[in-house]
This record gives sequence, C-alpha cells and structure tokens, in this order.
Amino acid sequence: MTTPTAPTDSPSRTEIAGLEVADLARRFGTPTFVYDAATILQRLADLSAFDHVRYAQKAASNLALLDLVRRHGALVDAVSAAEIRRALAAGYTAEGTPPPVVYTADIFDAEALDLCVEKNVHVNCGSSDMIDQLGRRAPGRRITLRINPGFGHGHSQKTNTGGKQAKHGIWHDQIADCLARAARFQLEVSGLHVHIGSGTDLDHLSRVCGALENAAVEVGPSVTSVSVGGGLPTVYRQGEQYVDLAAYYELCDAMRKRLQAGFGHPVSLEIEPGRYLVAESGYLIAEIRAIKQQDDNTFYLLDAGFNNLARPILYGAYHPMSVVPSDGDLSRPEQEVIVGGPLCESGDIFTQEEGGFVVSRRLPVARVGELLVIECAGAYSFVMGSNYNSKPLGAEVLILQGRAHLIRRRQTFEDLVRGESIPEL
Repeated sequence: MTTPTAPTDSPSRTEIAGLEVADLARRFGTPTFVYDAATILQRLADLSAFDHVRYAQKAASNLALLDLVRRHGALVDAVSAAEIRRALAAGYTAEGTPPPVVYTADIFDAEALDLCVEKNVHVNCGSSDMIDQLGRRAPGRRITLRINPGFGHGHSQKTNTGGKQAKHGIWHDQIADCLARAARFQLEVSGLHVHIGSGTDLDHLSRVCGALENAAVEVGPSVTSVSVGGGLPTVYRQGEQYVDLAAYYELCDAMRKRLQAGFGHPVSLEIEPGRYLVAESGYLIAEIRAIKQQDDNTFYLLDAGFNNLARPILYGAYHPMSVVPSDGDLSRPEQEVIVGGPLCESGDIFTQEEGGFVVSRRLPVARVGELLVIECAGAYSFVMGSNYNSKPLGAEVLILQGRAHLIRRRQTFEDLVRGESIPEL
C-alpha cells in the first residue's frame, strides 16, 4: 500500500483525463461536473490492505459512481433512506457478510426505520434511542455502535465529528448502558465504528485505533468487525500532505490483532473513505461570463456558483483552479483575480477563506467566453447543490476508459417546478 503523490497545481489546462475540456463543454454545456473513473479506482486500490473498504456515498452518490466502486469491491455506507435506495438501485444487495450496505445515523426517521426493518439492512447506531427503536421492531438482529471517543479533528470545525460539541455517535462512557438496551431486545453488538472528522492527521487517526480497542474490550467477544471510519485528508494544494497509509494500516492492523488474540476469533478491519475516494476525480467546468474591475480587484465571474459548489462558502475550502485558453496558449501571463459566481449573494465567491474572507488567486489572463475549471471537486460538491436563485443543477459526466458518459442530465425549468402548484381560489 503506497501513499499517493501530490498533484501539480497548474493554472492552465486543456484536457481532463485525456479529453479536451472545450469538447466536453460543447457536448454537455456548463456548468458540468466531470469525474475521472481512473482516479477513483486508484484511490480505492490505495486502501486494498484493509479487509473491506466501505464507501461513504454522501460524498458523491450518483448511481454510476456507486456502480463503479461496487464493481471494484467496495461496500457502501448510507446515511438516509434514499441513500439505502440508491445503493440498491446501483446493484448492492441489502444482506450479506460483511453487510454490503450499512445504515449509519444518529436517528431513524420513519422511512429509514421501515426500510432497515423491511430489507434487513445492517444498522450502525449513533444514539441509544436508535437501539430501542430498532429493537422493538426487529429484535434479535446484529448491530454496530458508532462511538464518539470524546475527541475529534478535521480541516474545519464544521467537519469535526467527535468530541462533546459533536452530535455524532454514542458517548464513550455510555457503552454499558447501550449494551443493556441491546440485551433487552436480544440485539447482538457485532461491530464498532469510530469516525472523528474529515481531513484528520495521522496522530488523530492513530488515536482512533486506541478508542476502538478500548470500546471493543468493553463490549467483548461479540465484536467481529471494527471500522476506523474515514477522514483521510485530500491534498488540494502544494505543500499539503497525504497520510502515510502504510503506517496507518500498521497501527490499525496491530489493534485488530490484539483484539483477535483476546477474543479468540477473527476480527475484520474496515475503513470508510468518502472524500478520499472521489475528491480528486472531480472537475467543475464553468464559463467566464464577465470580467470586472472593482477598484484594484479583478473579478472572473462564472456561470457556476455556490449552488453548484458550496464548499468554499461553507468551509472556506480551497480548490485548485485552471483557465482553459481558447487559443491553446498555456504560457499566458498571470494576474491576481477573485473568482465568483452568478448568484445574488455576496458570499458567492470561490476564492474565500473560512469566515468569509475574500482572497485572490493567481490565474492566467482570460477572456469572456473562455472556460475555467475548478478542480478536486468530486466530493461534497454536486451532492450539496441547490436550486437557489432558481438555478438548475448542472450535468454530471463520467470519463471511463477514454469515453465521456452523461450520468445525469442537466435540470430543466420543468424539473425545477415539478411538484409545485398554485391553489385555485
């Protein structure tokens, strides 16, 4: 298992996965998300030392992407009833060993509980109330507990999913109470899961191993599977670092082996990547529709906004960007620019830091009508899209074996108003 190499941050490009960006824009329009299947499969291969890789589909849940990772051996995690249905529609089965689909949440809504009971979907309980609610409806099943170990970490406070300010998971000193609740309904706690946040470092990830081991020892030999969750960092800019995957696996495997020795039976080891698998595969192609000079600031304004990619306005997230020169000249001079979108909202800026502070980016001199690509946009991008300002969702395209496949058509006005009605007076 090797740690991937950081990508080169280039301000100009003409191709994505060997296909001309201009041709993709002409064929599918803008804004459009493009995913490179080869990148996803490489990131999946990075984690092959783990017994099971379970894809956190909330990062990017298009059916074509779910089908792609399913056909290459990944299991799937679902956090809603509709995500369970997506997994089944993409070819996953509800039951199996290990469970092909796991429902992970802190609550059941009515539809999710009904679906988990009806389809016998394995449940990863993030609250004690979930244990009671499932137990009353489906006693005697196996469950997993998601543990909040009392600490968390992430690239933003908004992606920190551990510690006392996080809503996620069962607090680490409430395990005994949860075991008693499970016992009342003959529910067997067969697995444990810890996820502390997105964008964590090796030090914090190593602490996950300790938290899992402590929780597993408390639960006892009924545990046959442990999941170290996700959180592996994605490199968005030069100078950032990937986690040493070999070192991380060694820590996880050593923890697993100690549990096996103590329990006297095998314990499977899962990892649950979301962003790590898909972020670098994704590109948002947009068109520069206006270039404005506001005092000493130059703005490139695109036909894509935070309705397409919300990560900058949510987290101050950095995304590499590149201009697609219509004349093919990759050596244009660069200038400091602010990149924004079309929305009637001051926060519709792609070059901002957390807290809403607008910053500039060095990009090539461009012309109105040229294309700009926002890179590393495969995770928490389209799935967080909205129809704000009555903007339709863009198209999604998958590049697979050198061919571009439309995997979601662009929304139409009719799609936007479908389901709305004006009452008769």
